[in-house]
Amino acid sequence: MKIKCIIIDDEPLAIQVIEKYLLEFQNFELVASYKNPLNALSTIEENEIDVIFLDINMPKMNGLEFVRNLESKPNIIITTAYREYAVDSFTLDVLDYLVKPIPFNRFLKSINKITQRLHLKKGKVNVQANDDSHIFLKVDKKLVKINFETIFYIESLKDYIKIFTTIGDYLVHRSLTGITEELPSSNFIRIHRSYTIAIDKVKSIEGNLVEISTKRIPIGRKYVNHAKHIILKRE
Repeated sequence: MKIKCIIIDDEPLAIQVIEKYLLEFQNFELVASYKNPLNALSTIEENEIDVIFLDINMPKMNGLEFVRNLESKPNIIITTAYREYAVDSFTLDVLDYLVKPIPFNRFLKSINKITQRLHLKKGKVNVQANDDSHIFLKVDKKLVKINFETIFYIESLKDYIKIFTTIGDYLVHRSLTGITEELPSSNFIRIHRSYTIAIDKVKSIEGNLVEISTKRIPIGRKYVNHAKHIILKRE
């Protein structure tokens, strides 16, 4: 699935940064970039645009006013140097709010949000059944595409997480809380302060232990009732 996007920003350098970032993602197609939001209207009307990376302070039309005047609104990612517009932006149902200068790791989180929303919007609720349901994570200085259906479980290791999959293990500089929030809740559940698991990979439950692959993983005391309810209901 190609995700079509446009960039609207009156700063050429800001456009260049996002264009460079997007080159890292093969499933994203940059349709066009604009310095003037009014010039982008025909492209939005004539094409099925999935995402707009939109600045706020621009000549002729403020980015938020631009959103309010769109008849058919794609997903909006705000890209701005100003934090004070965040509240107003989210009342317009923007997907994310990026503050310049935008670090690549923060941009990556937006990419994963976009992918998740579009899968759900297009009826791909059961992400386990879709080969292109995935998340991009930075592993050893490169972006690695990890399909959700391959994940067994994720373990927290202080400032890192280790993702155990059917094709190998990945060490990533992320928090378990952060990665769990980006995974589809219909398929993944946190069962311990150190573990998030794929629900459909559970082979058995014995006491407060779940068996996944060759690993027996403890269920934390505060998670046990909810975790067992979800796992057993799923089964």
